[in-house]
Amino acid sequence: MKLGQLVLAGLCLAIPTVIFGAPAAQAERAREIVTYDDVRIDVITEGSGPPVVLLPGRGRDSFDFDDLAAGIAKAGFRVLRPQPRGAGDSHGPMQNLTLHDFARDIAAVIRHQGNTPAVIVGHAFGNWVGRMTATDTPELVRGVVIVAAAAKAYPAGFAGAKELSDAVKKAGDLSRPEAERLEALRFAFFAPGHDARVWLSGWHPEVDESQFAAGRATKQPEWWPGGKAPLLDLQAELDPFKPRSMMNEIKEEFGARAEIVVIANASHALIPEQPAAVTDAILTWIGKLPKP
Repeated sequence: MKLGQLVLAGLCLAIPTVIFGAPAAQAERAREIVTYDDVRIDVITEGSGPPVVLLPGRGRDSFDFDDLAAGIAKAGFRVLRPQPRGAGDSHGPMQNLTLHDFARDIAAVIRHQGNTPAVIVGHAFGNWVGRMTATDTPELVRGVVIVAAAAKAYPAGFAGAKELSDAVKKAGDLSRPEAERLEALRFAFFAPGHDARVWLSGWHPEVDESQFAAGRATKQPEWWPGGKAPLLDLQAELDPFKPRSMMNEIKEEFGARAEIVVIANASHALIPEQPAAVTDAILTWIGKLPKP
């Protein structure tokens, strides 16, 4: 699918000519198990070429990326989708962790593929892990795609933080009525007119609890810069976690190392809402990186 693009205020706004289309042709998918110490990581793999690692948001599994993975693999990349500890067949300690522990999981997956530096694509919480990996093992990371990240700090007077936090908890709480969870998903994750039902499944409460605690146990300055890796800040136009007053913060802080692309007609979920636009933006940006 070809995408039209507008340049607004120094940002690239990707506007798909078709909002929802047929998924990309699926490359052959396989499963691999990567082990080290007392950790076992279940990895969905497809395609061949330079590696691209996809990391899901907090409490969710890697099946969120089916369409995105297919599109990137079709373009000539080896797509790796590590399931977080506690999801799929991934196992390991779940308590007393920091983001450094999750970064070691991703580094082990990249090393298992031959130590070729990877592009890491992290959705929401996944971008924290991606940036932590780039900080701890810079030799393994070509660049980090920050997908639908919240603002570094909400602006003074921002009144929606508690409501958003409550909505996230409700959305992933499998004990709540479906109608209540759908309301939370529509409020915090999906733009008007998009089907929030696709995210009623894919939640793992134990994973969410472990990741939340690890995030709290890690100081933001440890992971926020992403080492010195190139950064693509892939924003959703209607993401309530990224107030428009904060949309330039990555570029303002990191200058030429960072690029910002805004995807139209999408909210915090972003990838299931606009898979073709997200795929196009990622592939375009990867094409600008130095060859591995």
